[in-house]
Amino acid sequence: MHHDDVSLHNVAELADAPDADGRVFQRVPETTRAELNEGARANYRRPAGAEIRFVTEETVEVTLSAPEHPCEVRPYWGPFQGRESFEIGTEPTTVALSTPDRVDEIREEVAAEYPVHPRVCRLVLPHRSKPVAYHGVNGDRRPPRAEELPDDTLVAYGTSITRGIAATAPHLTYVAQTARRLGTDALNLGTAGSAFCEPEIADHIAARDDWDAATLALSVNMVAGFSVPEFRERVSYVVETVAAENPEKPVVAITLFPYFAELCAGDQGDHENFEAYREALREAVAAADRGNLHLVEGGDLLPRGRGLTADVLHPGDDAMIDIGVALAEELGGLVGSD
Repeated sequence: MHHDDVSLHNVAELADAPDADGRVFQRVPETTRAELNEGARANYRRPAGAEIRFVTEETVEVTLSAPEHPCEVRPYWGPFQGRESFEIGTEPTTVALSTPDRVDEIREEVAAEYPVHPRVCRLVLPHRSKPVAYHGVNGDRRPPRAEELPDDTLVAYGTSITRGIAATAPHLTYVAQTARRLGTDALNLGTAGSAFCEPEIADHIAARDDWDAATLALSVNMVAGFSVPEFRERVSYVVETVAAENPEKPVVAITLFPYFAELCAGDQGDHENFEAYREALREAVAAADRGNLHLVEGGDLLPRGRGLTADVLHPGDDAMIDIGVALAEELGGLVGSD
């Protein structure tokens, strides 16, 4: 969305924040968010994969706050990572941004080869913070033009693994890593602990016209709380709806990544039946019988769970990179420039 002559990437709305000044970044429209479970409603007001983007020849001041807990933001200039990050406190904090001299000197024939032009400032918001509030922007600027951004966009739905909760930086989530290798933009709709495959989120993704490929990682959050028949019904609706409404776009359903249920000894309680959930997703994809709908095994993207964090569930940085490499290979030829 465009607001105040900047582009708010992976932001559907700016929402009023109770007991806080400013307006918080929200990743799905309120009409969708209000219909989801409580955890997802909270998650979609956390800015995973969100960026403030603009082009300027001067200095632009962006004022933000983190009402519930301080966080860090970092600027990128196209593909170039800023040398410093900025701490955003619970009170409004102003960050001053201007194009670094050496970035400004990048030759145009070189700049044209990058998916994002180096003159585009991307203030990357944190991927595992609590809500971040927007208070305004000052300085001469404009939103990026279409030719300064990637041609294609990948949208990703899933759990905290998709949101990237254990990655140490936003660019290290598997969604960002996949998009980087494909030369695409990315819309991250991961929702920690609450990816329950509700029809409302499927309808929302299906109706959006701003993506060119979708990945649906479905969904370890449902193993303990939903029966296999309930899971099958919900994932069937998700994959069928997203694929049917977008027949020209590749849609990739990803089965459960390897995790403690199969990697650890002992009684895994409600997770012992994990393989039945994988099989239910396989059956849902086969039953949909859509030419644009593809199945990818989570175990093929992350064999034996290499690189998981110590909870033996969430991918760490190495695992995120591995998933991104493997998923980009799966999507290669279907979307992106590489």
